[in-house]
Amino acid sequence: MLQALHQEHINIARLLDLLRQQLFAIRGEKPVRYRLLKDVLSYLSEVADQCHHPQEDLIYDYYLKYRCDDDQITSRLKQEHDEVVVAGKELTELVDMILMDAVIPLEQLTAKLESFIVLQQRHMDFEETEVFPELRTQLTEDDWRHLEQHWRYKTADDPLFGRQIAERYRDLSASLGL
Repeated sequence: MLQALHQEHINIARLLDLLRQQLFAIRGEKPVRYRLLKDVLSYLSEVADQCHHPQEDLIYDYYLKYRCDDDQITSRLKQEHDEVVVAGKELTELVDMILMDAVIPLEQLTAKLESFIVLQQRHMDFEETEVFPELRTQLTEDDWRHLEQHWRYKTADDPLFGRQIAERYRDLSASLGL
């Protein structure tokens, strides 16, 4: 399960790279692909916020209940998950407004976009360097078997990185070279 979450982090990192490219385009006063921004944010909302984070929370809650006396890690993770969701929604609203031809100051967009990228990257780095290693050492094979019974999301079903690319993500897939 941690391997699946790790692979999803790799996929999210690829999307963050696309967001960084668009951020650099904005700063360099080059053409910006707002539809691409929208697609990345849509995917992150659909998959990361609705599937990936709840699966992580499932593991963290189990860890907290059965293997950990200190809930600082779990409370930090839940708070960061909430912050990422809020930042993503705020950024999505700005991009939607731009796509509807609203005039939005570029400084506002770049600030939100940069903040979102930094928040998402910092969160994944924390999980990869501190949380996942802790889970690997503290959870037993029986713990993992128990958790697998509640595992809902299969990586193969991923609408962008799974076996079949959903129609709505075909342009995004092409941008990633998939």
